[in-house]
Amino acid sequence: MRKTKIICTVGPATDEDGVLEKMIKAGMNVARFNFSHGTHEMHKKRFDELVALRDKLDLPIATMLDTKGPEIRIGYFKDHKAVTLKEGDDYILTSRDIECDEKQASVSFKELPQDVKMGTIIRINDGLVSLRVEKVEGPDIYCKVVDGGVISDQKGVNVPDTNLSMPYLSEHDMSDLAFGAKLGFDFIAASFIRSAADVDYLRNFTNSVGFHKVKIIAKIENMSGVNNIDEIIAAADGIMIARGDMGVEIPFELIPSIQKKLIKKAYTAGKQVITATQMLESMITNARPTRAEITDVANAIYDGTSAIMLSGETAAGKHPVEAVETMALIAETTEADIDYLTKFKNDSSDYDNSITNAISHATVTTAHDLGAKAIITVTKSGSTARMISKHRPSSMIISCTTDETVCRQMNMSWGMIPLMCEEKNNSDALFSHAVEVARKHGLISKGDIVVITAGIPLGISGTTNMLKVERIK
Repeated sequence: MRKTKIICTVGPATDEDGVLEKMIKAGMNVARFNFSHGTHEMHKKRFDELVALRDKLDLPIATMLDTKGPEIRIGYFKDHKAVTLKEGDDYILTSRDIECDEKQASVSFKELPQDVKMGTIIRINDGLVSLRVEKVEGPDIYCKVVDGGVISDQKGVNVPDTNLSMPYLSEHDMSDLAFGAKLGFDFIAASFIRSAADVDYLRNFTNSVGFHKVKIIAKIENMSGVNNIDEIIAAADGIMIARGDMGVEIPFELIPSIQKKLIKKAYTAGKQVITATQMLESMITNARPTRAEITDVANAIYDGTSAIMLSGETAAGKHPVEAVETMALIAETTEADIDYLTKFKNDSSDYDNSITNAISHATVTTAHDLGAKAIITVTKSGSTARMISKHRPSSMIISCTTDETVCRQMNMSWGMIPLMCEEKNNSDALFSHAVEVARKHGLISKGDIVVITAGIPLGISGTTNMLKVERIK
């Protein structure tokens, strides 16, 4: 049973009749809605279809709202014609509202001239074009083209190694988040998180619009996010290693080592970690991935990523279902090669000395020592299950909860099989019920050993303090 979860982006390709259902059956655990594109009406239509399908299939498919984020774009060109810049050319970026041409372009962030200085590198069009600031005069930034290329309408602008003064949440994002609160998204993938302050600001806003249960996944896309990763992990519910903008903001040769470090930091803290961008990029057009893509997906799994993500492959590709099937196959094959027991025994991570961590570590140790079929957690918030998941046990983690939102959110956590259970009057009755629910789903059977863990009293997050072993009768 696959432990690494799969996130798929919905879009025009998934709108075709039957495609979304096939993707779910192929292994999709989370549906990502990219709010950089599309209208609220379009997103609602896709959200409603997803809800109908998860009810039909009785599967806890989670939903993720990916924010547009505090981005900068250039304006529109005369007659919408692209312009080619050559190395050595002079070019002006300006905060004035002008029509773009071969000599100058407007930028959406009006304070950019105040935030840059001589020598600042500005990248356009996913880093394909690079400009170096020569001087700033009022609203105009005079640049020299360092790396030439094509620029056109609304291309993105990145300013690496520069702390920009723009507010974290734009009016666009606030509108999207208020809309998402009404629909009831399970996760927010928060673009361009720079520090814990951005996470806190976002959480305060989501609470103000009634978005109380949503989990915040901080997208790490620039050096500020990397440098502040410890405080970001502490403040957020998880992170996404968003390698697209990261490859523009950070020297690309550093990305592999950064990815490995971020995966380890996140999962050892008990937080979800997603590896994203260009994982099976060639499958947008081709029916089979490249060997490098297969290896890329596998390496993230070897490193312990909670989830792997498909973007354009499923949103706009020619083979969305095949992309999910391929990713699931790579994950299952890679996981079969991992010796989880040895990894657990050799783990030298600096875990905290809390009761919760001690019990979760003991639970996994007991499961390994006894060859347990499953670890069963009974959890109200998902905290107990996540503490087990961070140790990456070889046994399946059956996480039972009475909360539908929590059930869906646990479906993005490594190794978890989330199940709904009923409220019970006491812990013994609840544990017996959880075992029975797991048995009815065909996950355990007579003679199997299971390790049960929970927090007593039930319903208080972060109080994992009980371990119990049972042989199924």
